[in-house]
Amino acid sequence: MRYKLIDAEKAHVPISRACRFLGVSVSGYYAWASRGASKHQQQDMVLLAYIREFYALSGGSYGSPRMAVELQEAGFAVGRRRVARLMRENGLKARFKRRFRRTTDSHHAFEIAPNLLDQDFSATGPDQKWAGDISYIWTKEGWLYLAVILDLYSRRVIGWATSDRLKAGLAITALDRALALRGPAQGAIHHSDRGSQYCAHEYQKKLIQNGLVPSMSGKGNCYDNAVVESFFKTLKSELVWRTCFASRLEAKIMIGKYIDGFYNSKRRHSFLGYKCPIAFEQIAA
Repeated sequence: MRYKLIDAEKAHVPISRACRFLGVSVSGYYAWASRGASKHQQQDMVLLAYIREFYALSGGSYGSPRMAVELQEAGFAVGRRRVARLMRENGLKARFKRRFRRTTDSHHAFEIAPNLLDQDFSATGPDQKWAGDISYIWTKEGWLYLAVILDLYSRRVIGWATSDRLKAGLAITALDRALALRGPAQGAIHHSDRGSQYCAHEYQKKLIQNGLVPSMSGKGNCYDNAVVESFFKTLKSELVWRTCFASRLEAKIMIGKYIDGFYNSKRRHSFLGYKCPIAFEQIAA
C-alpha cells in the first residue's frame, strides 16, 4: 500500500522524500515498480473492464451492490467489497439513485384472483398463457407509464400502451390491443400482479367476456411474474438507461420502435433458441 501511495503521488512529491516519510527504501520502490502485474492485479483489470461496460450501460447509475450482481451473473466469482474497491479507486460512483415509482397498489377492496400460473411459465403453444405488468420511465416532462402483455410461449409483446397517468385505462388499452391482435381461445390464463389496475371491475369484466381466466401473483412476490420483469429489465438496459428522453412523446415513439421494430421482430432470445419471438411463432406454426 505504501508503494502504491508513493506511485500515486510521485508527480507532486519527490520519490526519495516520499520513501523517507513512509519508511521504505528507494530501491525497494523501484523494484516494486518494475515488477509485472500479479495474478490478482490481472484479474482486477479484467473485472474493471466489465465494470466500466456495465457502468456505461446503466447510465452511471449502478453502485457496487448492483454491479456485484451483474458481474456474478456474468460468471465472475466476485464479492461486493472487491467491486466497491475497484469502483472507488477508478472514480466510478453512482451518479444518482434511480428514481423509484411504485406501480402496484394492492391496498384496495377488489377481489384477488388465485395464482393459477404458480411460476410455471412454460406453454406448448401460443395464447395459452399471457402475462401483464406496468413499469415506469423517467422523462424530462415527468413519468411515463408503460403497460405490456406478453405471450409466455414466445415471449412476444402482444399488447402495450403508455400514459402519463397510472390508471386502469392504461392496462385496459394494452389488453385491448392484445385481444385485437390474437383473439385467444376460451380458458387461456391471464396473469398479473395484484395492482388495482388489474383487479378493477372493468378489467376483470373484459377478461371474462373474452374467455380469459385471471391469475394473480402472491403479495409482493416479483418472481411470480418473472418473465415480464425480465422484459422490463431488458428494455431498460438496452434502451431506457442509455437515453435521456426530452418528452413523454419521444419516449413513447422510441419504446414503440424498440418493441415492434426490434424486440419482437429481430432480437434473438436465448430462451427461444436464439430466435426472435415472431420467427419462433412462425416456425412453430
